[in-house]
Amino acid sequence: MKKEYTRIGVFDSGIGGLTVLRDLLDLMPGIDMAYLGDSARLPYGTKSPKTIIRYSLQCARFLIAKDIDMLVVACNTASAHAIPALREEFDIPVMGVIEAGSRAAVDAGGSRIGVIGTLSTIQSRAYDNAIKALKPGLRIYSKACPLFVPLVEEGWCDNEITEQVARRYLDCLVREDIDTLLLGCTHYPLLKGAIARVMGEGVRIVDSALSTARVVSGMIGDGYDRERPQSVDFYLSDLSQNFIDIGEVILGKKMKYVYDIDLCV
Repeated sequence: MKKEYTRIGVFDSGIGGLTVLRDLLDLMPGIDMAYLGDSARLPYGTKSPKTIIRYSLQCARFLIAKDIDMLVVACNTASAHAIPALREEFDIPVMGVIEAGSRAAVDAGGSRIGVIGTLSTIQSRAYDNAIKALKPGLRIYSKACPLFVPLVEEGWCDNEITEQVARRYLDCLVREDIDTLLLGCTHYPLLKGAIARVMGEGVRIVDSALSTARVVSGMIGDGYDRERPQSVDFYLSDLSQNFIDIGEVILGKKMKYVYDIDLCV
């Protein structure tokens, strides 16, 4: 008998995971969601693997206590380092973004794949290993873009400064003549306009956020009432008006139920 899912928990270091949540809400309108943004301790991408695992376990424990029956790690850095620890500790399905994003990049059909992400994600080589496991012959070019996350958190998603930073980071990938660019951080889809202009029309942009939401939707299937009213709760370790303002733009709707929490108690 197929398991029935009623509430999905999603966590990220900050606001970027809302790109995953938005796509989950679109694809599964009858399932409740609980989102945790650990905005007090972002960015995860500059932290050590030990700290990332500790933070991820704390986030997961909080959401487990909210009666979720699936956990989506909407943070590439946490997915790169903490998935084994999360799956070992909890007996619910745990889905990260690395597997889904890698599959989508391979399925895009290119042969020269660029991967951008936080410093910790790139140093982990999680995407390189996952992509090569799927298709060993592909050429992979990785680049850490640490300033992209603070630009998104500041709300500077598509302006002259953002494009200048993107060009500084991505020129080396343009010179490598890549045909596919995997956005290996859930903050990065919010910079897609600037990134696409720098990379040029011939480069396919692969969004790990949407890819993850599609995989989760496929896992759950259609065994639920899509017409059922859906509830969404937001838990923030640093509640700010800036987060809410940007979050409502990302989601295209009001964030009605927002709670300030302390993960360090």
